[in-house]
Amino acid sequence: MAKSFTGMLPTAYSPAFLKLFARSLHWEAWEQLIRQNGWTIDRPYRSRHPLFPEIIYPIDYGYINGTRSSDGEPVDLFVGRGHRGLVGAILTIDRRRGKREVKFLYNCTAEEVYLVNGFINFDRRLLEGFLVLRYPMSSLWSDSG
Repeated sequence: MAKSFTGMLPTAYSPAFLKLFARSLHWEAWEQLIRQNGWTIDRPYRSRHPLFPEIIYPIDYGYINGTRSSDGEPVDLFVGRGHRGLVGAILTIDRRRGKREVKFLYNCTAEEVYLVNGFINFDRRLLEGFLVLRYPMSSLWSDSG
């Protein structure tokens, strides 16, 4: 029987940690890197996950070119239809793979932030995410028109 990683990972990030993460993240540097390097969308809006076809992406999903995450893969990026640049990040706990990652939200509207957060947290036994916003959600709503 395969060993479960569920007990080895934190069940959640504490509110204090999330606040510290939001304050210490170099938002401007990441935003500049995204603009400089660009991104690749390998899972466009409404496309199916290659291994789990029941999973359909609610917005464009890909990665920041020229980056490497802790898992050796490029840093993940959700790209929306807004214009605010880097608006947030989701710290994820992948219980199937036993890994934690950061997924950035770029040019996402308030509605898209909600979509991505719900998408990531659809089944928290498998994948759980903790949303960290760069701006107050109310300012994203006011930008949504």
